[in-house]
Amino acid sequence: MDLTELAERIFLNLPYLPTDQQVEVIGALARFLSDDMPSDSVFMLCGYAGTGKTSLMGALVKTCDDLKIPVVLMAPTGRAAKVFGSFAGHQASTIHRRIYRAPVPGSGQGFTTMADNPMHNALFIVDEASMIGDDTASADGRSSLLDDLIYYVYSGIGCRMILLGDTAQLPPVGASESPAMSADRLRGYGLKVMRAVLTSTVRQAKDSGILYNATWLRRAMRAKVLPEPRLTVSCFADVKGISGEELEDMLSSSYSRAGMGETIVVTRSNKAAVKYNLAIRTKLMDRYEEMVRGELLMVSKNNYLWSGPVKNLDFIANGDMCRVDKIVGTEDKYGLRFADVELTLTDREITVPCKIILDTLLAESPALPPDKAQHLMMSALYDENLFSADVPMNYRMKALKGNPYVNALQVKYAYAVTCHKSQGGQWREVYVDMGYIPPEAQGMDFYRWLYTATTRASERLYYINPGIEVR
Repeated sequence: MDLTELAERIFLNLPYLPTDQQVEVIGALARFLSDDMPSDSVFMLCGYAGTGKTSLMGALVKTCDDLKIPVVLMAPTGRAAKVFGSFAGHQASTIHRRIYRAPVPGSGQGFTTMADNPMHNALFIVDEASMIGDDTASADGRSSLLDDLIYYVYSGIGCRMILLGDTAQLPPVGASESPAMSADRLRGYGLKVMRAVLTSTVRQAKDSGILYNATWLRRAMRAKVLPEPRLTVSCFADVKGISGEELEDMLSSSYSRAGMGETIVVTRSNKAAVKYNLAIRTKLMDRYEEMVRGELLMVSKNNYLWSGPVKNLDFIANGDMCRVDKIVGTEDKYGLRFADVELTLTDREITVPCKIILDTLLAESPALPPDKAQHLMMSALYDENLFSADVPMNYRMKALKGNPYVNALQVKYAYAVTCHKSQGGQWREVYVDMGYIPPEAQGMDFYRWLYTATTRASERLYYINPGIEVR
């Protein structure tokens, strides 16, 4: 098939007439898929909010399916994979689930070795690639996830990869930019890099206040000198600035209209998220117990123990959303509090019986604080009810991989989350807590944070107490 016919197939599979910029990208994608392109090539597509990047990928996936070209979709998190798969009309998985061998069921041991890539002439498409950092954990703890991803894809015969990202979003924690969206970094792997950027908003998005503000923020970040930040809300129906006094009524309306699972508050810190979660539970839900049936939780650390008995579930990922369906009982042990529950992972509707740590629900740290985690492990290691004094340390350490307390699921309330935790996800209605942000803190990091938070909303967006100019 020649390039023109291939490009036309992608064009016709789009649900709308493409922009001129999208037409150029379609031509570039056709060249990338052609037999003339070396297999050690990678296509890096940066698509800003509202530019139709995901729709374009959906058209590409349908074209590949029509042509019997194998396609594999991946994303860094479970929620991002679900969003990507639904938009593209094709099953997607997390990167970890695809490129590593599944852990032994119930062992408590994580992914330890690379899986083999059996694919021939397949196209791998990775969404939210800007979330992949140098320090993102790989299976062996020595290489980075990006290293292993590239090794896996290109160990297959004739396989190629497209990396999708938005460089205006927050980079990985502790990084100034995303290595997966760096052409120089990719060339360092010996790959030939094709690169395209989508900046033009599609026609359907021109009346969206969400995308108008996202586009303004993104353009401001490209200016030689950052302008004074501002928001535009008065001429749009889908975006609004509200005060703290209005929040309770507005959130109640959102829960009634969109549901709790499709409404989220995005904050700047874990401490702020804790305060919001407490206030939402008591004032809006009249919940004063620590946990009730129907509670929405977010997993705060990867877990490999409790997925063992569950079919089609190899691990529970950091960022997975879940609902408490049953509370069996609670107990105190090793200076911490635990609960035996049944959770349903809402992205996949899979039910998991497990033990959770209640102390992490209101922890002002991303997961269980290091000192408490260390105390838990040491207490279990020297538990006289588990080990006699003559049991060697290597045996004790091995046994802890299956210990239900050491491997209890770490969870937080999921009504308010930090912006980093929200990345890769999308909710129908999003509330962005801007609070008081002093002028000296309104630099590039602030712009990226606000852009990322803004683009989490698909239908309605509310800025809480915006301390910047609002038009």
